Amino acid sequence: MPDEPVSFKPSTTPRLFPDGKPYQSASTRTIENTAKLHFSNDGRMAEIFALTHHAIPERYARNMQTFSSQDQVVLLSAIVCIVGLGGLGGAVTEILARLGIGTLTLVDGDVFEDSNLNRQLLSTPQWMGASKAKAAGKRVREINPSVQTRIHEVFLDSMNGAQLIEGANVVVDCLDNLKDRFVLEKAAKAAGIPLVSAAIAGTYGQITTIFPEDSGLSLIHGPEDQVPTKGAEASLGTLPYTALVMASLECSEIAKILLKRGNLLRNRLLVVDLMDNVMDVLSLLVQ
Repeated sequence: MPDEPVSFKPSTTPRLFPDGKPYQSASTRTIENTAKLHFSNDGRMAEIFALTHHAIPERYARNMQTFSSQDQVVLLSAIVCIVGLGGLGGAVTEILARLGIGTLTLVDGDVFEDSNLNRQLLSTPQWMGASKAKAAGKRVREINPSVQTRIHEVFLDSMNGAQLIEGANVVVDCLDNLKDRFVLEKAAKAAGIPLVSAAIAGTYGQITTIFPEDSGLSLIHGPEDQVPTKGAEASLGTLPYTALVMASLECSEIAKILLKRGNLLRNRLLVVDLMDNVMDVLSLLVQ
């Protein structure tokens, strides 16, 4: 953090949380001005400065009191890499930007087409044929200008995986095919980075969290060299509400990993059936 004058304090306004507990609020305008005057327009650093000086950026006020100020600093200091910016990835991008993840690495070489409009939050008729990665970066800037983005308009493969996820604290699998999921898992394991992986098909979804030392995807899909390219989504379709549910669960796992709390879906598979309102957690047998 740049050196600051001893007398400098963020401008705040006294407010009350919904339960009546008082706090000092730093408005979005205050954060913008603080970033401009003291942090070379770096809103993320301005927000971290406010949080470490007993002020709550108002955009995160409803994150409190589930999270503490220090928790929010951890989130703002984190780098999360989202691979695949379609139905799952677009929703994950939206949620993490609002949550206040400080840096988002956005990876997708695809462009929007009409069939994306039913579920992909980043897609609009005006964006047809345009880059999903660029749309994701633009959306993040609109939601939360303090969040930094690293945009990669490329498809993940075995050659570029290590470079794309470099520096991330968590990698998020929002891909739409099984073979690429294994490529991403391999890259994350080699880099020593936890991976949160989800998939959807019709009204069904599944999610697991994989640490570098875990067996991971092979416990779900079998050996890598025997998996088909596409899973059940090829025959069941991809519905918007399923994508949003599973994206929310991915973001929950990401927050728990970063904050080192909660019960992770590690070596377990959460299976969701929205048609029958069933959620089951399956233990994955470690080979």
